[in-house]
Amino acid sequence: MGGDHGPEVVIPALVGVAERRQDVRFLIYGIDEQVRPVMDRHPRLAAVSEFFPCEIAVRMDDKPSQALRHGRWKSSMWRAIEAVKNGDADVCVSAGNTGALMAMSKFCLRTMATIERPAIAAIWPTIRGESIVLDVGATIGDDAHQLVDFAILGAAMARALHETERPTVGLLNVGVEEIKGQEEVKEAGRILREVEPMSMEYRGFVEGDDIGKGTVDVVVTEGFAGNIALKTAEGTARQIGEYLRAALSRTMMARIGYVFAKSAFTRLREKMDPRRANGGVFLGLNGIVVKSHGGTDAEGFMAAIELGYDMVRNRLLDKIRSDLDMFHSRAPRPGRIVPDAGDAASAAS
Repeated sequence: MGGDHGPEVVIPALVGVAERRQDVRFLIYGIDEQVRPVMDRHPRLAAVSEFFPCEIAVRMDDKPSQALRHGRWKSSMWRAIEAVKNGDADVCVSAGNTGALMAMSKFCLRTMATIERPAIAAIWPTIRGESIVLDVGATIGDDAHQLVDFAILGAAMARALHETERPTVGLLNVGVEEIKGQEEVKEAGRILREVEPMSMEYRGFVEGDDIGKGTVDVVVTEGFAGNIALKTAEGTARQIGEYLRAALSRTMMARIGYVFAKSAFTRLREKMDPRRANGGVFLGLNGIVVKSHGGTDAEGFMAAIELGYDMVRNRLLDKIRSDLDMFHSRAPRPGRIVPDAGDAASAAS
């Protein structure tokens, strides 16, 4: 129900994934009068899906506290997440309100035993291929231990997505020298150097330009800087695209040159297409939730679904639990107090 286009994007995306993946079934949650007319235009979807009418849908401008108050137990977003909790679904995919999706996911699925805060991990196109960057907006002001947790989560995702045995990991900083940066980042680097997690190869600090270079497989940062970096990269990609369009249409010779270089420009457009990397994975929860960009089209939503498919197929949660157990057995830290339901609701609001 979420995003800019709701069922008009989601339903065709499900049809497209069903054509590619013969082993996928869908549980669809939404408002009956909005979803069924779209489903009726795609009769083949009925064979691989089940529709569950819901009372309400979380609005894109709802605050997380409002979504929890009014949408808990009965909204389409809550029920989709709850299907993962109950084992009816392997992954929840939504293009809805990010804050509400995170709050409901934390409340319903809870974080893993040693994780204090979940993170949103984004797939980042690079010169070398793809990297994983986290956190890109779930939390702000993470301490050193939370940054270390993010490194473990990101490395597990890299292993699940790229089947890399020991992904390389870097901490985003204002310089590569160990004396630079905030104390939390320097302390996280010290912990990773001293413990040397077996699930990753820690490369030290990386700078902003290293993200696009693909210097490491996983870039770790706290959510404030990560979200700014993500939005800056998206804006820069659009800016370059506008520059190219303007330059290629300026003169007749430019148009003729485009004809000869069309295949090269096609490859460039495919590389810069944000739909290829659509989908942020919520890491650190007892379940897999994928957040699709709200403005994406059906092809982009398909990419988000298939990202979730790959995370399930490659046993992301098992990898995370194993890596966390191994790390904390070597570097124990004070246990955290798991809040009860009332405290969790207060924290989410």
